[in-house]
Formats: sequence, C-alpha cells, structure tokens
Amino acid sequence: MPQNSPETNEPETNEPEPYEPVLSAEVRAALSAGPPVVALESTIIAHGLPRPRNLSVALELEGLVRSAGAVPATVAVLDGVGHVGLSEDRLERIAGDPAVRKLGHRDLAPALASGASGATTVSATAFLAARAGVGVFATGGLGGVHREWAENQDESADLRLLARTGITVVCAGVKSILDVPATLQRLETLGVCVVGYGTGHFPGFYLSSSGEPVDWTVHSPEEVAEVIRAKETLGGPAAALIVANPVPERDQLDPALHDRVLAEALDACRERGISGQGVTPFLLDQLMRRTGGASLEANLAAVRGNVALAARIAVAAAGAR
Repeated sequence: MPQNSPETNEPETNEPEPYEPVLSAEVRAALSAGPPVVALESTIIAHGLPRPRNLSVALELEGLVRSAGAVPATVAVLDGVGHVGLSEDRLERIAGDPAVRKLGHRDLAPALASGASGATTVSATAFLAARAGVGVFATGGLGGVHREWAENQDESADLRLLARTGITVVCAGVKSILDVPATLQRLETLGVCVVGYGTGHFPGFYLSSSGEPVDWTVHSPEEVAEVIRAKETLGGPAAALIVANPVPERDQLDPALHDRVLAEALDACRERGISGQGVTPFLLDQLMRRTGGASLEANLAAVRGNVALAARIAVAAAGAR
C-alpha cells in the first residue's frame, strides 16, 4: 500500500491569517515551485467506508496521485483549522475518530469558529482547495437535483458552489439515486461546463452511463488541459469544469441489479415516509446492503479511476503553462 512521503509529516511553518486554510509543507512547496497538486475530499474516509479499510484506501488514493507525478492534498478541518494536505497522523485521525463531523461549505464558518473537526464534502473541499490555489480536485460522484424536486425543492449545495468556484473536478457523474436529467439542466443553467472523458454520455456513478448525453467529449488529459487553458484565458465568471469520467464497464454495478434495487428502495422510502436529508443515506445504505457490497466496490473503482485521471490532468495542465 502506498505511504505518504516524509514531507507530509513535516509540521506546517507558515502562519496564515485566522481561519485561512493551512497548507502542509509538501503542498505549500508544490504550489510554490511544482509539482502539480490534486485535492481529495475526506468525507469518503470518515463516512463513506468501513474502518479500518477507510485508512488504507485514503493512503492508496494519495499513492495514486504521487505515482502520476503530482502531490495529493487531502482536505479536512481539525480542531477549527482547515487543512489542505494531511500528514499521515492526521489522516489516521480522520479515519479513526467517530466524532468527526461531515462538513459542507455552509458548515465551514461555524466549524472553524467553534474549533470543531470534520471531513469535507465536495462543496467544502472544492472551496478550501480553490482558496488555497489548487486547480484540480478528484472525487467519486457529485451531489445534484433530487428526485421529486418539484415537491421538495431539494438539491445539493455542490451545484451552486461549483457555479462560482474555478476548479476542475474529476468525477463519475452524480449519484444515480438523483434526478440526472434535472441535474444536467441545472448545471447548464448555472454555467458549469461538463465534458465527458472518452464518452458521449454522462456517467451514472455506479454505472458507466446514465443514458444522458453530454455536449462535449475529450479523450486525453492533454485535451482537458487545453480546455482549462482556454477557460482561464477567456476569464469571465468563475465556475468549475466538470470532467465526467465513467467507471469502467467491467467494474460497474450490474445495471439490472442497480435498477431493481433502486426502484425497491425508492418504494420503501415512500412507504416509510422518509424525506429530506434522510433520503440519500437511506437509499445508499439500501444499495450497499441489497447488492452485497457491490455498490461500494463500484464506488471505489470509480474513485480510483477519477483520482488517477485527475493527477494526469494536473500534470498535463502544468506542462501546458
């Protein structure tokens, strides 16, 4: 299993302003003089995987970034301090402490002010990474517009945050439990560019394809780097570039099993009166339990692919400058 390099265990020596994110020594050096940096979220470590596998996966993902010639910057909040880049002991704390909270972008200010500790979701990770100057971020799947939006007006905070944060996000689409067509429409309305990586269809998180088309397709990290460069040169409103990278078909969840379990879980959700923030964890739990853990393995396959691709994109983008 890849391990953190010695630099990640060095103490931070910079003195940021209060509430500014603290960069690890390795990340700070990389942002100053290279190599490129890739941000990683910490929610999958704290809340997405069983212990102790979560720590080994966290180290594996950081190792994938390093093997491509980039520096990993796992993002989290510890004792009221935002960190961009974690030493191994801090990774262990995120992975092992059951009191670690789940923090979205809206939670950052009270978490910092109160001295709380938390793992960062897509919105919080993208915000802190971009604020630190990191240009590429890898995750599993984005949040989006929930089913039956017309009744509950429920959509993820990820969408609005990405609409005003200039960062490149490599993901496997949005979680398949969401309303994918509505999410793509919402991203278009918000001015967030979506490109499919080697595909003409938007990925379905656990599935290689959601069946929904994308307007643009790229085929290499160098092509993505050119899109990034064109976007930066044009300027204009800050918004993310989403690189939608499908999980390989050999690693996807069986589509028929996925559709059957999801339909049954949605029926159960309605029968039990589960609504609001309770819907997503219920559906994800049902998928994992009723697929015998196959959904978790598909999720991990997607994350691994996204992290490896994000590192290659970061390297290509650095070389294009």
